[in-house]
Amino acid sequence: MEYVSVKEAAEQWGLTPRMVAHHCAGGRIAGAQKIAGVWLIPRDAARPEDGRRRNGRKPESADRERDK
Repeated sequence: MEYVSVKEAAEQWGLTPRMVAHHCAGGRIAGAQKIAGVWLIPRDAARPEDGRRRNGRKPESADRERDK
């Protein structure tokens, strides 16, 4: 199995290296391993879902401001 670095995965997925490391530490990237303080990510690993997005709608407070 081939592995890529956090930096390479970040460039491939359009994320920051810090966010990729965060996903690795949270167990959101299948097969990621930390060896000697360095995260190794399988080359064919899928980009993790962005848990911040629920249904694509803005918060209700933004809807109320718009409707005024």
